[in-house]
Amino acid sequence: MNRRTFVNTSLLAFSALPFRNIDFSMVNKPSWILEWIKVHDIQLASYQKYKVIQKENKYFGGYMDDAELPNPHSTAGFIGKSCMLWTCEESVYYQQPSLLPDIELALISLLKMQHADGTIDLLSTNFHSTPDTAFALENIIPAYRFISAYNNPIASKVQNLLKQFIIQAGEALTVGGIHTPNHRWVVCASLTRINELFPNEKYIKRINQWLAEHIDLDPDGQYTEKSTNGYSPIVNRSLIIMADGLNKPELLEAVKKNLIMTFYYVHPNGEVVTEASNRQDKGTIGNMHKYYDVYRYMALKFQDGTMASMCRLIEKTSTPEQLSRFLDSFLEDPGLWQELPSSKPLPTQYSREFPYSGVVRIRRENWDCTILSNNTSWLTFHKGNAVLQAMRIATSFFGKGQFQTVKIKAVDKNWVLQNSLVGPYYQPLDADKISPDGDLDKMPRTLRLQSEVQKLNYFVKVTELPTGVEVDFDITGTDGVPVSLELIFRPGGIFTGVSPLPNKKDAFLFSSSQGSYTVGTDKITFSPGLMIHKGVQLRGALPAMESPTVYLTGITPFKHKITLS
Repeated sequence: MNRRTFVNTSLLAFSALPFRNIDFSMVNKPSWILEWIKVHDIQLASYQKYKVIQKENKYFGGYMDDAELPNPHSTAGFIGKSCMLWTCEESVYYQQPSLLPDIELALISLLKMQHADGTIDLLSTNFHSTPDTAFALENIIPAYRFISAYNNPIASKVQNLLKQFIIQAGEALTVGGIHTPNHRWVVCASLTRINELFPNEKYIKRINQWLAEHIDLDPDGQYTEKSTNGYSPIVNRSLIIMADGLNKPELLEAVKKNLIMTFYYVHPNGEVVTEASNRQDKGTIGNMHKYYDVYRYMALKFQDGTMASMCRLIEKTSTPEQLSRFLDSFLEDPGLWQELPSSKPLPTQYSREFPYSGVVRIRRENWDCTILSNNTSWLTFHKGNAVLQAMRIATSFFGKGQFQTVKIKAVDKNWVLQNSLVGPYYQPLDADKISPDGDLDKMPRTLRLQSEVQKLNYFVKVTELPTGVEVDFDITGTDGVPVSLELIFRPGGIFTGVSPLPNKKDAFLFSSSQGSYTVGTDKITFSPGLMIHKGVQLRGALPAMESPTVYLTGITPFKHKITLS
């Protein structure tokens, strides 16, 4: 049997086992891992400009952020990358004599940043932070594993310093609190990995305390934070670590459900839907690269062809710099190097509702539409790299006319969004409700009778067409109320059929029969226009986004249909 056959056969034989238990010392690294190593070699050199070089500085040898503040996360990042490359024979830093003293100095600095309770600070917001300590361990624990596996006395000081930080951090993680739902699983994942290195029942006890709360997965398959470009892949990664390290394969069910749901959150150009997130990634632009390791793990573990297809899509739409972020995990778990199973088609033809997330997704191969509840940017439309990133509509109705819907209703083959507003006036108080001192705080408006109550009803219907969607507006109630409809596009394209709005950057009026927005070879057409007035920024409406925006304007009763294709 030749070496290549041996390697492939061995990999297949181990495919059902936890990857970290496999001895791959005789397996050659695939070419894409070698490419990732080169990326990290380049990145490590860039740390030099952030190094604290003043010997009188308390954090001499540590690393700063862009604000030139020495901090544990930059320092831990250097340590993790350096230990990985110093022990990786394909790296230009392999056993480089000058690197080991830098790692030692960085660790001494990091230990000075670690509080007596074992925590560290995230200087931008969190202090004595248990979850940020867990995030730092994502660099420090692999560093310890790489150095320990190297098993050379010249690295013993680094190994001991790493162990000191880990043990002290472990103490914090067994008692410290959290802020957000995902923090529980990040902390548990770190405790799992610490327990693998230094078994201690108190680590398991704390993990079980958090697990007793159950995994926060809704019936849609989405986690509480709905953070598709941030915390969902972090939660999945944490649960995989726990499933393997604690022998709790049942935790992978949540991962599987979330990854299956996420199939339907992918735009045709490989980006992920972010508008429904309730964290800082809401509305951000991101591709699927943050999911690569978890999709690959699940594709291999369950020989899942659809998840393998997602891996291949991510490979096509991501850069080596993005994918190489997982190098430490892939070096620790060479089982991830295995050849992916044969592809099965990803869903690209669907109309699907996710009611717990307040999202409707329509996709037809090269275009897709997202409809959102509880969101003032309640519709997006993607056609390749031409992107309508938000549709918004507002009226000047008592300064509170920005539209959003609480719920998206399926009516026949349409999706309906509704809202109703009232604008009352108030009568003088009854004599027995008047405060003798005239203090209005003692005479709230709730005590006054209402009169001349004005009402406004929004009815928006989205209908799928063969080449896109039609959006039908019907705003009725009080007559004569100005209306402004915004089509907000991602920068970088060229318009036709619209007119620049004087004295307003990236703002256009649309009164013609058809307009278009083109990015490269991708084009969105929209029709027809409407311009009754030029009041595009109405009182009470949200400020204009810093993106190319096309405005349609009208007066209530407002009835108009616009087609996107």
